[in-house]
Amino acid sequence: MALVASIHVENGWKMPEFTLQDAQGETHHLSALAGKKGLLVVFTCNHCPYAQAVWPRLIRHAQTLQTMGVNTVAINPNINPRFPDDSVPEMQKKIVEWGIHFPYLVDDTQAVAAAFDAQCTPDLYLFNGEGELFYHGRIDDYWKDEARVTKEELMPAAALMVEGAESPKVQYPTIGCSIKWFDGHH
Repeated sequence: MALVASIHVENGWKMPEFTLQDAQGETHHLSALAGKKGLLVVFTCNHCPYAQAVWPRLIRHAQTLQTMGVNTVAINPNINPRFPDDSVPEMQKKIVEWGIHFPYLVDDTQAVAAAFDAQCTPDLYLFNGEGELFYHGRIDDYWKDEARVTKEELMPAAALMVEGAESPKVQYPTIGCSIKWFDGHH
């Protein structure tokens, strides 16, 4: 398990436009998934312990975000034959098992993860209603055990965004497992 941290992307950076299929084979355009107030894009997977630890929070926060006009989309860049736990059939199982209520997309070429410069699972990008990056950081200050979280970071950032305020000056990188790049990439 290679531990890596997400890297800073400038606020105001425009969300790249991509079309991906979800685990059921339906096609989605990233920009079309955005809510009135924005879109949370999460690069994640099924098997990584970091991703698994935060999935329940992500699912719960996504419900709250939806009430704020911000939609959520998860993208799995680990469609790699060496990692069968992250395959599309396994994604289908997790959607049911975990109750994932937002699109979980398949980045089988890894082009989307590369365009976002995503480094790890999970890696979170919060875009405003204009498709500009507002927050690129962690959900909270303790990934491993939600009971030990002392500071929420994603949700307060989303609240600022929806109010039209400035984005948080300090944004701590997410940590997680490295994306399972195909040979020759990164």
